[in-house]
This record gives sequence, C-alpha cells and structure tokens, in this order.
Amino acid sequence: MDIQQYFLDLGFSPSLVIFIISTLPVVELRGAIPVAINILDYPWLGAYFLAIAGNMLPVPFILQLLSWFTEKVRQYSWGAAFVEWLFARTQKRSGIIFKYRSIGLVMFVAVPLPLTGAWTGAIAAVLLGMGFHAALFSILTGVLIAGVIVTCLALLGWAGAFIAGLFLIGIFIFTRLKSRP
Repeated sequence: MDIQQYFLDLGFSPSLVIFIISTLPVVELRGAIPVAINILDYPWLGAYFLAIAGNMLPVPFILQLLSWFTEKVRQYSWGAAFVEWLFARTQKRSGIIFKYRSIGLVMFVAVPLPLTGAWTGAIAAVLLGMGFHAALFSILTGVLIAGVIVTCLALLGWAGAFIAGLFLIGIFIFTRLKSRP
C-alpha cells in the first residue's frame, strides 16, 4: 500500500497527507510534491506551500535538540554506535557544507537528491556548530529552492521524471569517474 493511501484510508484530508509526507525523513518534500500533484491531483501552489511547511516543521527541533539527544544516547553502547554512524554518514555526504558554511547548507538542501534535504542539512548544521538562526534561514532557503525544482519536475509528469532520472544517472557517473584514482 502506498503511504498516501494509508493516510487517506485513515480519514486524513489530502492536505494533511501532503503535510505529513513532507515531514518524513528521506522522503521530505521531494516525495510529497510529486504525490500531491501527480497522484492526489492537488493544485501545485497549495502542494508547494504545504510541503514547505511540513518539511520545515522538524528542523527547529532537530537544531535545538540534536546535541542534547546525542549526549543522552551516547551513554549506551548501541547509542554511541548509532550516533557515530549517523554523524559519519552526514559528514561524508555534506562536504559542501563544511567548505562553504551557510551558502553550502543552502546548496546542499536545495539540490533535490536523496538524503540531501532539510533533515540531513539540520544534522550537518549541528555537527558544524552553526548558530540556530543561520542554520534555520539557510535550510529554509534551500527547501524553498528544492520545492520550486521538484514542483516544476512534478508538473512535467513523466517527462519530469525522465529529466530527474537522467540527472541522477549523470550525478552517479560523475561521482564514480571523479572517485577513480
């Protein structure tokens, strides 16, 4: 069963379904906007703003609570291993943020690739020790840009999916060629 159908079967309105999907890690607005436009037949402008709001909802909590949470979880062996894995994964994927700070964070969040959204951006901002307001503004800016890109691709339907697929293949090939000795 599709996630949107699950929530619709629970009696949630399409608006709430879009909002909820956009709050989910990994999926975020990159999944919510295409679902809204292409499956739920929701108006694109409404889908854009609902997805932005939902995608941004967890960000202040991540920025405020991640440091506290990681210190508490590290007290347990399984927690220390998880935190180390999460931080290593985030550092590996967010080199642009470490190099360019706020502008890098905007660019990282704005590119609608898997695992480069607001959740990972917020984790990276905490790792960098960025201030709350600077990180929040950078992530919001990136989410707004990603929303425009994803909305345009979703409005193109299958052609947008094809363009996005070609882009992802190109990125994959480029990174493979670049990592060769």
